[in-house]
Amino acid sequence: MSAGYSAGQESARQRKLALAHDRAAAEARAAAGRYGAAAVSERRVADGLSRLAGRGYHLLPDRQWPGSRRAQVDLVVVGPGGVFIVDTKWWKDFQVVLGRCFRDQEDVTDDVLRLADLAFGAEAALATVGLAPGEVRPIMVMADRTGIHHSISTVDIVGEGDILRHISRRGTRLTPAQVDAVLAATMLHFPALGSGLQTDSVTAQVPEPVLDSQDFDAPLLDEDEVDSALLEAALAQPIEHWMSFLHPDQAKLVRRSFNGPARIRGSAGTGKTVVGLHRAAYLARSRPGKVLVTTYVRTLPVVLRANFARLAPELVDRVEFSGVHQFARRILDERGIEIRLDPEKAKDAFATAWSTVGRGGPLASLDSNSTYWSEEIEYVIKGRGLSTFDQYAECARPGRRRRLTLDQRREVWRLFVAYTDNLRRLGVADFPDLILFAAASLRKQPLTGYSSVIVEEAQDLSCAMIGMLYSLVGPETDGFTLIGDGQQSIYPGGYTLSEVGLSLQGRGVVMDVNYRNTAQIVDFAQSMVLGDEFTDIEGMQQRADRPTTVTRNGEVPSVVRSTSETIEDETIVSRIRALISRPDVSLGDIGVLTLTTWHVRAVLSALKAARIPTIELEKYDGSFVDAVKVGTVKRAKGLEFKQVLLPRLKSHHLPGAGRHISATQSESTRERAERERRELYVAMTRARDGLWVGVVGTPAPVDRPRPLSR
Repeated sequence: MSAGYSAGQESARQRKLALAHDRAAAEARAAAGRYGAAAVSERRVADGLSRLAGRGYHLLPDRQWPGSRRAQVDLVVVGPGGVFIVDTKWWKDFQVVLGRCFRDQEDVTDDVLRLADLAFGAEAALATVGLAPGEVRPIMVMADRTGIHHSISTVDIVGEGDILRHISRRGTRLTPAQVDAVLAATMLHFPALGSGLQTDSVTAQVPEPVLDSQDFDAPLLDEDEVDSALLEAALAQPIEHWMSFLHPDQAKLVRRSFNGPARIRGSAGTGKTVVGLHRAAYLARSRPGKVLVTTYVRTLPVVLRANFARLAPELVDRVEFSGVHQFARRILDERGIEIRLDPEKAKDAFATAWSTVGRGGPLASLDSNSTYWSEEIEYVIKGRGLSTFDQYAECARPGRRRRLTLDQRREVWRLFVAYTDNLRRLGVADFPDLILFAAASLRKQPLTGYSSVIVEEAQDLSCAMIGMLYSLVGPETDGFTLIGDGQQSIYPGGYTLSEVGLSLQGRGVVMDVNYRNTAQIVDFAQSMVLGDEFTDIEGMQQRADRPTTVTRNGEVPSVVRSTSETIEDETIVSRIRALISRPDVSLGDIGVLTLTTWHVRAVLSALKAARIPTIELEKYDGSFVDAVKVGTVKRAKGLEFKQVLLPRLKSHHLPGAGRHISATQSESTRERAERERRELYVAMTRARDGLWVGVVGTPAPVDRPRPLSR
């Protein structure tokens, strides 16, 4: 090979190298410009959000991505609205189509989901200080854009011009002290850059292609728009602090995963309902399908839905709140299965059956009160969906004190058959039929679409109800959660989970710290049920769970005696007026609870005459209303009030009274007395700060309540 050829080849090689270097230099200069633009846009987002500092927010820019040596987090914002992880993107031709994110033709959904994973990890870390899941909000900001609002998984995608208002709309969810605790934990979880992080970590996060270069000094919001956004934040309706900030154990429980059906139990005031609401939101965020939250009390789901809408407004279409009977009715309606519910005719059907089969027979000699036997049919026979006498003959009947011989059970079955025949003759059904029809339909044609079912006040449901609900999700991980307390069971009869074929082994949690009531209210209420036993839904005979810790102290409950209901009504009015004179109590903070519906009507009439605004619990939907709430104890289940008035009691209702049952009283009478004491226990534990008990009638000696050991 000649020297000239060799030189020519080398010259060509050098020219190619030069061209390659030129291209690399040009690319490097262009990249530097892009990185600079990205840095400016990130800085501008931070500058725009700096206006929140006067509202108690803290901005943490350029934090280290946990677990990574190269990646960084553009900005973390901590304040009254929660925690916000902000990632700024300088993307061109961005769009969201069918739940996927595209930049030009490239699918960049994985970039969005990485941000969701980052927030998920932060939730776990911040749960150690009590921040509830869902209060960590990942936000992807499109630089130099406005009018963008999308959601992919848990990530909100907004324009740069929308970010201030987007954060402001969260309102006040944390107190200043809670913000401080969360801020300290956030700074530990997202450390400042410099701990071995590569200096080019920002550049690694900048994608292609980018927007054309623009004037990045021009803000997207003018001063009036900024002021409007901040005013919106100030006017955003704050929610109760406990909704967003829990005890760390509660926050961890919300996120806990169970590899099958699970149960959360604990005495009144331990926060079971709060945990249930947060768990519904957590499950809705973290898995596909809808979450069903259901319970026995018809009016409670309406209130829970309103609380949930304030807690997680973005998830209201992912979580369904429904009473168990309403749910069954919807299933039948959607499937074209006709069932004619008529409670009055159902009562007539039973009355006729009792007159022909029960009255004058063996059952009447055992208990002449036909209500006991109608309860036996509703809760024991139909509540389990028993279809043969042999099934009933072998039924354990937990919760029913009176033991029945085989012959006595045959008489009950005769009464049941007569009642059933009367229903058919009248062409009507009762409420247990509604459940049984729906359950049968679901066995034939299973319903899909639900990923999780949460049952509030699970102890009040029937065996058939639990079976119907369990069929929606089966033994899937985190599919079925029961929440309740056997001590608060206020309906006759009962069931055990083994009857449904459910085992909770290793998947039960007991909450034992009372956050709601004062120690004085807990002592008073516990003395109502002291020594009473009940059969829990897990099949164990046990006594009331006592909270190991009560976190608050307050006034000793008041017991006021009146010689007539008229005098008591005057005392109730005086009590309410005295309460609302306090700076921390409004009419809407007061609940007047009674054992019967006619007592509700009497109280409503007395308060109306005194011109005190009221609302019946039957009509209460969870929205704020400046009116005293009046209703039965059953309607108050799952609710709480700062102050509770419990009028129209008798001397034997008080703690320590009437506990020595005479030998002549029947087992069914004892059962009713125990159930009534549990009902009063429920009523008293609805009170957060103060409890007033009204007794009408001649005074009787009452034992002093024994203090709760703590």
